[in-house]
Amino acid sequence: MASHSDTLVVFFGATAGANGGKLGSDEREIILLVWQIVDLHKKKVGKLQRRLVKPDSLELTDQSKEETGLSVDELYKAEPLDKVLQQFQQSVSAELKALGRSSYTLCVDGPLIIRQALHPEASKKNLVLPECFYTFVDVRKEFHKCCPNAGQVQDLTLPYILEYVCIPELPLSEQVMGLKEVRCMVQLCLHILAEPYNHKFSCFEAVKYKLESGACSKTEPVDSETVIRARGLPWQSSDQDIARFFKGLNIAKGGVALCLNAQGRRNGEALVRFINQEHRDLALERHKHHMGSRYIEVYKATGEEFLKIAGGTSNEVSQFLSKENQVIIRMRGLPFTASPQDVLTFLGADSPATDASDGLLFVKYPDGRPTGDAFVLFSCEEYALNALKKHKQILGKRYIELFRSTAAEVQQVLNRYMSTPLISTLPSSSMVPMPVLATPPYLATGSTRDCVRLRGLPYTAAIEDILEFMGEYTIDIKPHGVHMVLNQQGRPSGDAFIQMRSADRAFMVAQKCHKKMMKDRYVEVFQCSTEEMSFVLMGGTLNRSGLSPPPCKLPCLAPPAYAAFPSPAMLSEAALYQPPLLATPRTPQPPLSPHPTLAYYPPQHHPAQLYMNMNMNYTAYYPSPPVSPSTMSYFASPPGSVALAAQQPHAQGHVASPMMPQHGALVRMQGLPYNAGVKDILSFFQGYQLQPDAVLLLYNFSGQRSGEALITFPSEESARRAVAERANHPLSGLPVRLLVCCD
Repeated sequence: MASHSDTLVVFFGATAGANGGKLGSDEREIILLVWQIVDLHKKKVGKLQRRLVKPDSLELTDQSKEETGLSVDELYKAEPLDKVLQQFQQSVSAELKALGRSSYTLCVDGPLIIRQALHPEASKKNLVLPECFYTFVDVRKEFHKCCPNAGQVQDLTLPYILEYVCIPELPLSEQVMGLKEVRCMVQLCLHILAEPYNHKFSCFEAVKYKLESGACSKTEPVDSETVIRARGLPWQSSDQDIARFFKGLNIAKGGVALCLNAQGRRNGEALVRFINQEHRDLALERHKHHMGSRYIEVYKATGEEFLKIAGGTSNEVSQFLSKENQVIIRMRGLPFTASPQDVLTFLGADSPATDASDGLLFVKYPDGRPTGDAFVLFSCEEYALNALKKHKQILGKRYIELFRSTAAEVQQVLNRYMSTPLISTLPSSSMVPMPVLATPPYLATGSTRDCVRLRGLPYTAAIEDILEFMGEYTIDIKPHGVHMVLNQQGRPSGDAFIQMRSADRAFMVAQKCHKKMMKDRYVEVFQCSTEEMSFVLMGGTLNRSGLSPPPCKLPCLAPPAYAAFPSPAMLSEAALYQPPLLATPRTPQPPLSPHPTLAYYPPQHHPAQLYMNMNMNYTAYYPSPPVSPSTMSYFASPPGSVALAAQQPHAQGHVASPMMPQHGALVRMQGLPYNAGVKDILSFFQGYQLQPDAVLLLYNFSGQRSGEALITFPSEESARRAVAERANHPLSGLPVRLLVCCD
């Protein structure tokens, strides 16, 4: 049997849309295939074959009509792709037999026709491609081996290569698309086979038949130039569906990581790792291609992001995933008392787990308590399908959910329940206790309905769009009164809160702007209070029927990939001011100046950076840093509209940066009466020249005052003096304990 290098089939294709360097980028179907056999041993060529292909959608772009010279009428009479591929096989087999050859390799001008056009289209049409389309040589790379000084491979074009090796252009009469390209490639192949090159074709490229499963270690290096993020996936899509979407491109082993939300469910995103940058770049060309009826967004991602999702450190998980070519099924909702034998009995004889109980992995909390989740390995697709038929059947007194899973999802779920890999753990007792703060100073909590909520904003809406939407009422927005609401991924949720100067103005905005259009969507606007606004940001719901409280005490997994808690020595003042609902540092106090600047909130203190408690559900939404129209340069700040913090000189005459929290020392008060307010605390520290915004009352997870407060002093010296002088003094008849937080 001849080797692959003895016979080439030079192959070319064109689509009904973009061709050339953008071939396949617009999902248009193949309409033309041209090929010709080259016997490398005898240096002979076969008959030039050209076939038109009838697409399902008989529409051609103007560019395609001009380049190919084809019309809809011609394509209407052609055969569909599956028939043309059969003709290709029959024609090539007959010629090979006449030449005494039995095998061959495709030769193409760049990988696009194979990777970006033929394989994706065949996958969508459920066509099984012949084996020959899984191996090919790229004539550009073969030429580059002969002439490395001709330039980079990605910069080479067929006309340039022909000019470089002095092959004359074809006559105009033969310059028909497809025929021209194949003839030129054949001439080039024969040219580099002869003296002085004597080239041997050896750069064989492969298309993977299927996705390889496997585990990824957190210590494994992952090149950021090989990773993409796919967004907009159907929630039920599996790693195989994603591999099918990227059919033709080679995904690295275990390279599909489905992302989960805070509740452990898939969020419609995935990180995909390819074998090299070339395949990653081709994947980016599939941005907004379709999976079923949904278009999928494809963006660049980093190796660090991939490892956070797919990387693991558990030996138990590594051992579980070490069995290759296994189908993974996730079981959810298991009784906490379920044993391995109970699960195997539930699965039955028609879906045996690989290695019996060794093919089961129960997910547990760090203390060993079961979570109700488990993963099962099956040796073949048939067993996995039989298991999936038991979806929502009863085990004990509970129905069990079963669905396909991936190695990366196993790592994610285990990481979420374990203490170290992805979730920042709660601080140890040696650390400064993390307070749960009240609504930040710029939100004066109250029942006055001087706010409005905007619901249904376009996800592309920016602050400028909101200000334009509000029109004449923009002038009535309070300083720092615009709050875009972000979801857990840091993207706009479609909601925003606006603080107005009075309840009357909020009422007018709600009346005039309700169901007004912004871009292509109408926006709901209704009046609310700052208290209701805070409630919504804590996970409650607000509509015209009233307010529903947040499910504060329901267990909820912490969002992944947040920064770990700092050590006691590194705990910053900003970190102490991170509440679970509006996590931003206190407003600084810049000095009064002719051109005062409104305080802004540093972007590095992300609202979700410091997660307070893993058993609360306050993390449904996060606010963006609050802004004012004047901070957006939307209009000049009118006299008297500057924030209060900008109207008061800083203590001791120091200048505080408007982009940083004010410096000083924190004193923690414990044992406060529950009815003690800011005025009571200022009276307690009378003589220390404290401002009202230096006091923050702390609240517990039930929304009630905890009997504690944080007070900011201008310096550590004054803080220590206050503690020494006022420690154990009574406030409303109760002794108060004082602690300097920097101790």
